[in-house]
Formats: sequence, structure tokens, C-alpha cells
Amino acid sequence: MKGYFGIGVEGVSKPMNLGSLLRTAHAFGASFAFTIAAAFQPRAVGHADTSDAAANLPLHLYPDVASLALPAGCRLVGIEILAEAIDLPTFRHPLQAAYVLGAERGNLSPALLERCAFVVRVPSRFCLNLAIAGAIVMYDRMVSLGSYAERPVRAGGNAATVPRPAHGEPIWKKKHRRRLLAP
Repeated sequence: MKGYFGIGVEGVSKPMNLGSLLRTAHAFGASFAFTIAAAFQPRAVGHADTSDAAANLPLHLYPDVASLALPAGCRLVGIEILAEAIDLPTFRHPLQAAYVLGAERGNLSPALLERCAFVVRVPSRFCLNLAIAGAIVMYDRMVSLGSYAERPVRAGGNAATVPRPAHGEPIWKKKHRRRLLAP
């Protein structure tokens, strides 16, 4: 998959939701995870994080929105149910992105929404569980930026696979071989 991404939550209070989100982020190859103004018991997170993502994935704990620091070039993408949000199926993911969800029974704060380059929403009839919404966004990123073939026209699977790029030998090896073979 191209680029990198991180995922986080503002104001999370349920450790099982955070654990599930971390496990899913680890499974989808996130580069980092973060929380902003979180209130959870770290030990309880492990009950849902059976992959031990916290030991395999950098987890940044920010006390407030002002202290949130992202890598240079990384675009913050809010995940929120707002009328002006971009529907996820029509969104082009930035190559370098950090996705952020709001608390379980709340929304992203106005201060955090102001920092977001984009706000997307999962088009559903009502709000989803925090970890599920995050999983859907990470899956959509993988499908849209991964090296997958187009879906088949007919029902079913086994679409033509995308060939892996073949780069060949490094140039210096080719030049060296030519010198050895030259008369």
C-alpha cells in the first residue's frame, strides 16, 4: 500500500473500543496511533487488543488538541457524521494521513475539526461503534490505495490480478556484467 497512515480518537473513555481500534489498526498496517484527551485504563485496553498492538505500533497520548503533533505533510482527516462531510465512498485518501474519531457519545471538538484537512463520514443510517467506523475507514483506504485489480463485472471473484512491478537488477550490476562480457 502506498503512503502511511495513523489513526486516533479524541476523548475516548471505553478501553475496549480503543483496544479494538488499535488491534484493527495493527492488522491494517497503521504506522502509528494516538489519543487526545483520553480517559481510559491502559490495562483494560489489552482485553480487546489481542494482537498487542501497543507493543508493535507507536501510541502517542496527547493531553489536548493543541499538543497534537503529526509528521510533516501528514493530513488530518476527521471521521464524523456531519452534513458537510465527504461520503467515504467518494473520498480520495491522502497518501500521508492521520484519521481521528470522536468520543463514543460525542463529536469531534470544534478545535479539532478546525485542524482537519478533510472530514469524512461512513454513509450509514445511524452512528456506528467507534472501532467499527475506524475499521471501515482503514479498509476503504486499503482497497483504494492498495495494488488491487478492478472488481469483476459479474458477481463473484477472481478478477484479473495486478502484476507486481519488476524493477530488474540495479543499474550498477548491469554495467558491471557488460564490462565483464566485453571483449
